[in-house]
Amino acid sequence: MSTAAQVLAVVIAAMLVMVFVMESFRYRSPRLYPLFLTRPEDFQAVRLWTVNLGFYNLTTAIALLIGVVLDIDALVVFTAAQHVFLAVVLVVTERRLWFNSLLEGIPALALLILATR
Repeated sequence: MSTAAQVLAVVIAAMLVMVFVMESFRYRSPRLYPLFLTRPEDFQAVRLWTVNLGFYNLTTAIALLIGVVLDIDALVVFTAAQHVFLAVVLVVTERRLWFNSLLEGIPALALLILATR
């Protein structure tokens, strides 16, 4: 795998760790309401899925880092392809989250392209 792909994979992993923190611990922050399309009265209802999704993103970050450190290209490619797919699913299911979808999908697509060259 190229150095550029490895660096991008680490950057994406760092982004996913930040998303993990936001989804699992900071989802009640008023600054994140627009990002998650939530309101204070929704917190109890969304807690289960936000925390679960946060930890999902953490495990994805770990998978990317393992792929880079152990030089397992297939793991990096799979994780990148998974996030491209999930970005499409996100925008199809909730068009208002188009920006979130771009933040998830564009770096993952770039990684997918770099990792398969």
